[in-house]
Amino acid sequence: MSARSVGAFVRPGKGGGLADVVERRYLLSLLVRKEVQVRYRGSVLGWAWSYVKPAAQFAVFFVALGIFLQLNQSQVNYPIYLFSGIILINLYVEAFSNSTRSLVDNGALIKKIYLPRELFPVASTIVALVNFLPQVVILFAVCLVVGWAPVPLQVLGILLGIAIVVILAIGLGMLFGAANVSFRDSQNLVDLIVMVVVWASPVLYPFTQVQQVLPEWLLVLYRLNPITSAVELFHAGFWYPTTGGDGSVPDDLFLYGAIALGTALLTLVLGQLVFRRLEGRFAQDL
Repeated sequence: MSARSVGAFVRPGKGGGLADVVERRYLLSLLVRKEVQVRYRGSVLGWAWSYVKPAAQFAVFFVALGIFLQLNQSQVNYPIYLFSGIILINLYVEAFSNSTRSLVDNGALIKKIYLPRELFPVASTIVALVNFLPQVVILFAVCLVVGWAPVPLQVLGILLGIAIVVILAIGLGMLFGAANVSFRDSQNLVDLIVMVVVWASPVLYPFTQVQQVLPEWLLVLYRLNPITSAVELFHAGFWYPTTGGDGSVPDDLFLYGAIALGTALLTLVLGQLVFRRLEGRFAQDL
């Protein structure tokens, strides 16, 4: 046996991290296909559930906030503002929650064979992205009807907002997913986090109301939340071009967007480090 072939061996349970996910794209595609098929197996509505849930959320919040609290009168094109925020936050919630559970849900497979364990949280995030895209198509169509005409920078903001959410969800999914293998309380903690995030970002209410209430230093902390920047970038790309200039977006939006992207990347690195440190115990703890 040559020295080169010996050097090619890798210690079991240790791989190249996310680089292995890229290298084994075929396995990733199989996992994504399996999760998509299993998700709606035995369901009468099937893929329609991807539309039913956000539609029901939109209806409830629009009645409660748009009609009862009269935000539909004070905020121009409030339905578009609301729906664009809901679908983006749902992407984050679904990707983060499913990634956290992905290792435990695939415990039988992890105990039988070795494959890059990062595949599972990444696959869960991609499945959430697949469910998200049809909702974006609906939002896109509605915006076109009401006169959507974005400039290239606003389209870039949409893509940046999605990138922030996806990267952050994968990083947090690996971090809490690895912890969830040994400490199942992690899953309950994630449920609390995603519940708070919905209200800690300008999804259901206008950002201008936050500006009027919070002092400057607290407003800065509020805007340093990566999800806040992602939601506002999404609003700036979809909602603002439909307002005819009557709406407003926060100042320094792309500056905070860049900070949010950096925070998401740091979270991804931290999640990978924690994941690599704990993955040797996955098979045993599962």
